[in-house]
Amino acid sequence: MAENLKEHINEGCALNQKCIAFKSRVLKNVGGSRNIPGCSVCCKSSWNQLQDLCRLAKLSCPALGVSKRNLYDFEVEYLCDYKKIREQEYYLVKWRGYPDSESTWEPRQNLKCVRILKQFHKDLERELLRRHHRSKPPRHLDPNLSNYLVQKAKQRRALQRWEQELNAKRSHLGRITVENEVDLDGPPRAFVYINEYRVGEGITLNQVAVGCECQDCLWAPTGGCCPGASLHKFAYNDQGQVRLRAGQPIYECNSRCRCGYDCPNRVVQKGIRYDLCIFRTDDGRGWGVRTLEKIRKNSFVMEYVGEGLDSGQTHLPTWPLKRWHGKIITSEEAERRGQIYDRQGATYLFDLDYVEDVYTVDAAYYGNISHFVNHSCDPNLQVYNVFIDNLDERLPRIAFFATRTIWAGEELTFDYNMQVDPVDMESTRMDSNFGLAGLPGSPKKRVRIECKCGTQSCRKYLF
Repeated sequence: MAENLKEHINEGCALNQKCIAFKSRVLKNVGGSRNIPGCSVCCKSSWNQLQDLCRLAKLSCPALGVSKRNLYDFEVEYLCDYKKIREQEYYLVKWRGYPDSESTWEPRQNLKCVRILKQFHKDLERELLRRHHRSKPPRHLDPNLSNYLVQKAKQRRALQRWEQELNAKRSHLGRITVENEVDLDGPPRAFVYINEYRVGEGITLNQVAVGCECQDCLWAPTGGCCPGASLHKFAYNDQGQVRLRAGQPIYECNSRCRCGYDCPNRVVQKGIRYDLCIFRTDDGRGWGVRTLEKIRKNSFVMEYVGEGLDSGQTHLPTWPLKRWHGKIITSEEAERRGQIYDRQGATYLFDLDYVEDVYTVDAAYYGNISHFVNHSCDPNLQVYNVFIDNLDERLPRIAFFATRTIWAGEELTFDYNMQVDPVDMESTRMDSNFGLAGLPGSPKKRVRIECKCGTQSCRKYLF
């Protein structure tokens, strides 16, 4: 134990200076070297892991809050099994920081983990109903059921870690929660959360050279504000709701504009403002997204963000992920990827075909929460092309707005193969054709994917 403890501590990681006291005390007690003045160590373990190390070595450490009084207090990681003996309930406890072989049976009165107990019984009752159509737990659980509960507990911890990771990476106001009450699937293995895409090398952007000079962009726009400069209409009302017909472009104020952050013409650029939940669907559609808040009709919900290659690349990048941040791919590369995704029964390709079909956004591996939004033939989200700091009409930002009031708990959906009715010559430029992304004029190359949206207007196939 002493040698393993010394080896673990000496590996080091960044915690803080309190690790010095911990290291010197432990090494002193296990026969190591004494504390050297001015010497510090970086600790690779978390605060909780260091406390566990103290308890494993039976050492008190005031700097870590481990004293003789709480030296033998241990934390429940999850519950593995259940039994009832003479009306007394017992639980097999997996202790945090200890191997499975050190799990012990504990009476209920010894456990203070109310949340874990409630979740254990919730999972147990749900699985009993599914298997035996009853919710009352037996006096002893069969091995298959207890193994399922262990797997469910491990999955829940993995999803919690993923949720923390997503929220650490997001740059938007709206929080992200994750839940799976359907199966044992954990976080996607090959998905990196990003907040915005950027074009690949070799693509020249038409960056804005000037901004508006408005004192009040909504009520007293100078020269029509940024939309007017591009001969278009102002997109929003005073509540930030879009008032343009689908197909008409949105021009927001940019980084060179005189107006500030609270300008009513800065909506999409502020990012997601609603709390959303990534959840596992119970009808075979994989992951989905539901809103945790009421969303008003015509309100901005999220952007469709993805990655891609420049015009010369036809393969995935080999450089580190931190350099590969949400780019855009050409239609040729989209066609190659589209055929691969078809064989997998999924697609994340979105054509940027506002004026011409040259580039495509791919959100398969790099994207934001829009990656998990499902298709519906009767959707509650509508696509708009948005221009802010880049005015290149081949490279619009793709924004989703609510087509109606969306209530808390409702799933968010958009039509993967939507068609926009023309309202004027400008609107005919927008046709998302999400399902045919990268394959204009060649639908026979696509594998027909069955639609599972379940709406009355369902077309039976996505593409």
